[in-house]
Amino acid sequence: MKNLYYYLSALFLFVFLTACKTTPATEQKPTDITGKTWKLTELNGQPIQLKNPKNNPYFKLNTEGMRYEGHAGCNGFGGTFEIKPDMMRIKFNQGMSTMMACEDLETEQLFTKAVLAADNYSVNGNTLTLNKARMAPLAKFVLQP
Repeated sequence: MKNLYYYLSALFLFVFLTACKTTPATEQKPTDITGKTWKLTELNGQPIQLKNPKNNPYFKLNTEGMRYEGHAGCNGFGGTFEIKPDMMRIKFNQGMSTMMACEDLETEQLFTKAVLAADNYSVNGNTLTLNKARMAPLAKFVLQP
């Protein structure tokens, strides 16, 4: 009887470990938003209107140090973030920004406000949406090649 117990325990352990196969670090899931550059396309449900198209805001999430960085329209910005990909939750912590003036400063302010207010996200193909609770999307982005 003791041998049967050990045999079943070993079999269970083998099946469990086989079922718990991990994903290699280089393989990304379609919903993994880290390590990619995301360009802003919409704010508060409206397409962005830029006076200077070179000022298109974007950001990137780096898992090393859990830092975000990007360009808010006029100024560079960055800080730390927390992410729970299995729940599609995200939190951007107040970071730093340069302080130059430009003609798209209003878009920059709205963009920064949306990023800091976001608490969750969704991904649909090459589109990332930052959301707050169950309200309308704060910002939409397209993946940059």
